[in-house]
Amino acid sequence: MVPTPHTLDIPEAIIRFVRKHHVLTLATQSHEGLWCANCFYAFDPTRGELYFTSSPDTRHGCEMAENPQVAASIVLETRIVGRVQGLQLTGTVRPADEQGRKCYLKRFPYAAVADLHLWTLEIKTLKLTDNTLGFGKKLLWNR
Repeated sequence: MVPTPHTLDIPEAIIRFVRKHHVLTLATQSHEGLWCANCFYAFDPTRGELYFTSSPDTRHGCEMAENPQVAASIVLETRIVGRVQGLQLTGTVRPADEQGRKCYLKRFPYAAVADLHLWTLEIKTLKLTDNTLGFGKKLLWNR
């Protein structure tokens, strides 16, 4: 793929996969150990960012405030080996800006009436395993 500024050179197959889904599993860590939480997200490939909402009072919210380095995954559930697809990623979280809010509300307009605490996950690494491209095929991206 030829690098394009609008996608930060993220492989198109990864962009398509992330856009097809809407829930990620977020992994955080603190002195209490590891923790996972499921969050709805919106994706902006032009910025290489995911936006999600979560209260800062949750365990993962407190842990992100203490340690903004996170990991996450997005997966297609299937029993058919030839259709297995899953994305693993790492990044850094921070409060979302207005562009992140617009992106999230475009995907989830009903959230406009909620008291949202939006976060930005700036993606550092992506690894997509996609058996539809060949058994065990992996696509990698690093910022």
